[in-house]
Amino acid sequence: MGLRFYNTLSRSIEPFTPAVPGRVSMYTCGPTIWNYAHIGNFRTFLFEDLLRRWLEARGLRVFHVMNLTDVDDRIIKEAGARGLPIREFTEPFARAFFEDRDFLRIRPAHAYPRATDFIAEMIRLVEGLLAKGVAYQGDDRSVYFAIQRFPAYGQLSQLDRRSLKAGASGRVSTDEYDKENAQDFVLWKAARPEDEAVAAAWDAPFGRGRPGWHLECSAMALALLAREGLGEVLDIHAGGVDLIFPHHEDEIAQSCAFTGASHFARVWLHGEFLNVRGTKMSKRFGNITTPRDLKADGVDAGALRLLMFQTHYRQKLDLTDEALAAAREGSRRLGEFDGRLRRATRRTAGTPNAWAEWAGRVAGDVSEALDDDLNAPRAIATLFDAVRDGNRLLDQGLPPGDGEVAEWVRALEVLDVLPSGGGGTTVSHGAGAAAEGAPSDTPPTEPEASENWARAWAAARLTAKGRRDFKEADRIRDLLKAAGWSVRDNKDGTVEVRRV
Repeated sequence: MGLRFYNTLSRSIEPFTPAVPGRVSMYTCGPTIWNYAHIGNFRTFLFEDLLRRWLEARGLRVFHVMNLTDVDDRIIKEAGARGLPIREFTEPFARAFFEDRDFLRIRPAHAYPRATDFIAEMIRLVEGLLAKGVAYQGDDRSVYFAIQRFPAYGQLSQLDRRSLKAGASGRVSTDEYDKENAQDFVLWKAARPEDEAVAAAWDAPFGRGRPGWHLECSAMALALLAREGLGEVLDIHAGGVDLIFPHHEDEIAQSCAFTGASHFARVWLHGEFLNVRGTKMSKRFGNITTPRDLKADGVDAGALRLLMFQTHYRQKLDLTDEALAAAREGSRRLGEFDGRLRRATRRTAGTPNAWAEWAGRVAGDVSEALDDDLNAPRAIATLFDAVRDGNRLLDQGLPPGDGEVAEWVRALEVLDVLPSGGGGTTVSHGAGAAAEGAPSDTPPTEPEASENWARAWAAARLTAKGRRDFKEADRIRDLLKAAGWSVRDNKDGTVEVRRV
């Protein structure tokens, strides 16, 4: 039946076809780098990692953007308390996010734009909205979006617009997320002394100030789409369910009002919450858990990925010690079989045996599951069925063929749930060619495949730099250069690869 996803916009499962054949533009809301991202945030990032891996496994060329919010009320408050400019305050949390990303084996996005690097683009967006009459400047000199002037407001969250209030008395000027506020939202906040104190204010034709929370994603996505020649409408926009309203609703309003397009993204995907022992993770309940906390407790990335993928991304997941222990054992079992399969004597000639049917079930059932709105639990169940049946075949002394082993490997490259550093792990964790599953050192000859090869190595180089493994980063740069490719890191977080 082909790829199909549950689109929050239509509240239905729809077939997916990218607007540009063979290419997919994907924007995912990243962390606000005012603190360490918690494991609930990373549940969303892991579902998005699975999404990207599966799109790429289906032969699509994905351009993935994940923003880093480095200016908002919380950042300004915390930076001011420490007497630091916001860039200096947020930098350690940005590095920590990349470290946690690498620990969880999440593939690096192609671009990690930071809000403060796109101020000019945000100013142009606000100017355009003012010119179109859908934005106005309030008495406090801040600029607001008038939701009553955008008839489609509420389409994503399916709000009843008749219940929404307009006007100065109902304006929302805070960046902090508040589900109960559905009034005009701030685009540009007039500068305050506390903003100036931490270098969080910029000059603009409509007054010195700083961007509102929602403005950032629209400006960065539109700018990077244009740079890649991918138009003004994203194929996929993804994030957590808590972002549907107001953040994503407001993104749609300001983006579509600016461009005139009917959509900002064709497909909206949202992941559910992760609870800790039945309670939503929050500072209020004192149950914040980060990936680095779990790593310090000896929890392996393979077990965490398995735990996350055993529950569908649109269903709540409960993190408990018992669930972690079961996932650890499951990851171990998969790794044990993987090692046994790889060590088995290969069938080099003769007619296919029962392994051919085994491999067909692995390939077919995993594909069918992930095509169906990323049904990872079904895909994981297929792996465990394959372990049971594969062990039986190995016990009978039947040798598998290379092609049949490759089907198992392909499934693992998408899910990546084996234990770290053992059991025959198949997927690169961003450490270069030493890890199985990394691109070959030899580039393909076919032009598009060669470009995909170069992009994959450029992403691996970015990961190596994030780990401060500059020797590996230099090795990858030289490898690309020898193959006729140049790689350049842009200030906005994008990585360009070009033919020399």
